[in-house]
Amino acid sequence: MNSLRKTFDLSFYFVVGPENTCGRDFREVIRQAIEGGITFLQVRSKVVETKELLMDLGRIAAEEIAKAGKQDKIALVINDRVDVAKELRLEGVKVDGVHLGQSDIPVEIARQILGEDAIIGLSARAKDLFEYIEDFKTGIVDYFGAGPLRATPTKPDCGLVDGVVLERTFDEIKKLKNLSPIPVVIGGGVKAEDLPALKSTGVDGFFVVSAIAGASDPFVATKELLKEWK
Repeated sequence: MNSLRKTFDLSFYFVVGPENTCGRDFREVIRQAIEGGITFLQVRSKVVETKELLMDLGRIAAEEIAKAGKQDKIALVINDRVDVAKELRLEGVKVDGVHLGQSDIPVEIARQILGEDAIIGLSARAKDLFEYIEDFKTGIVDYFGAGPLRATPTKPDCGLVDGVVLERTFDEIKKLKNLSPIPVVIGGGVKAEDLPALKSTGVDGFFVVSAIAGASDPFVATKELLKEWK
């Protein structure tokens, strides 16, 4: 199993769970997103009730990446659940790592469990963001997820500080990128028309959920997002 820890591409990051697909087949939405050009995939679900079902979603995602012949190009991570990522990896399923929030298992423990070849992403703290980024110690976490660009019902706690969502301007995102010692991916309400300005900040990539999963044609939506980013 080739590690993507040193070579992963954050530029087009898709986050998806079965609750995001508007009742459509989870596998089919992932397949269309892969065909459309995503470079990074996170399986995230807040409605799946058992570890076994979440593992099934991870297997489906890994299978679709493999079918497309992109195991060495598209990184696959599981949101929150280090135990799920670990068990899938032990089964030989190509799961590259995890994405963790500030209230999840500490990144140091996740690294011990998953090993040095795993990718570990971390949602950057919203409060005192710039001080947090500037003082961050490198070596364990591989990238930051940050935002939102604008408030989004898909993840209402994104950027939430004392009951208020702190949206990020393009100037703030540019500052964030300049301060960060590791790659940064930005999301939260991102639309195709935002991408030229977002790319001009120098950020490493953008992440979306409903812009693909909620689109009437996920493949066409993915191609449009890719076109605007490039």
